[in-house]
Amino acid sequence: MAYPERIVCLTDETTETLYLLGEQARIVGISGYTVRPARARKEKPKVSAFTSAKIDKILALEPDLVLGFSNLQADIAADLIRAGVEVHVFNQRSVEGILQMIGLLGAMVGVPEKAAALVAQYRQQLEAVRQNSLKFAKRPTVYFEEWDEPMISGIRWVSELISIAGGDDCFAELSTEHSAKQRIIADPQEVVRRAPDIIIGSWCGKKFRPDHLAVRPGWNSIPAVQKQRVYEIKSCDILQPGPASLSDGLTQLCRIIDDWQRDFS
Repeated sequence: MAYPERIVCLTDETTETLYLLGEQARIVGISGYTVRPARARKEKPKVSAFTSAKIDKILALEPDLVLGFSNLQADIAADLIRAGVEVHVFNQRSVEGILQMIGLLGAMVGVPEKAAALVAQYRQQLEAVRQNSLKFAKRPTVYFEEWDEPMISGIRWVSELISIAGGDDCFAELSTEHSAKQRIIADPQEVVRRAPDIIIGSWCGKKFRPDHLAVRPGWNSIPAVQKQRVYEIKSCDILQPGPASLSDGLTQLCRIIDDWQRDFS
């Protein structure tokens, strides 16, 4: 069976996964937003943004497979399909979905055993963190802000990672919505009413500004603001539905929640 040898990755997570599997030689093009691993930006040509791509440049690379993510890249996928290119669009939105993506991608390039070993490693780490969090006498309420204007709460895999790390997402009911528009918090006072113990900002594409939160009307009464438990996790570490969120993203969540636990106890 022939496996793809010339792959274009339109998002960060498939690039990172192929590098972790030792299959980076197959990659011939990447997203301009790719940051993981850092060497990819030096080694691979950048052919796309997130919702746009240089179709002619992609075609010139003669890919035998293009990997995308979600409905947001549907137009790119359609253009490439019309040009006769094989395209696979992943749509992972949960921790389990991320693990399944890693397994499927490994199978697609002919290294299912490597992918299974990587997935098993992540499952072991996730379970170890989950078991540790069961020891906590109290769980902090966490508000995760994905964007500030409008205010958008965290997506499903982020909410699940908060829970695994020992916290409770105070807008968990919104986390399963696929569209960011459906996760908009229309009334900032709703955050005040839910009184999070911890606030984490990860404004995708721009620097998080804790001082902007403190001046929002009524927010000085929020426990997280009062006790200066407002943190940033870089979007590249947690808002990419891939290995980064299961490693660096989860590690940072654990550190933040563990710090709160030490003070609480």
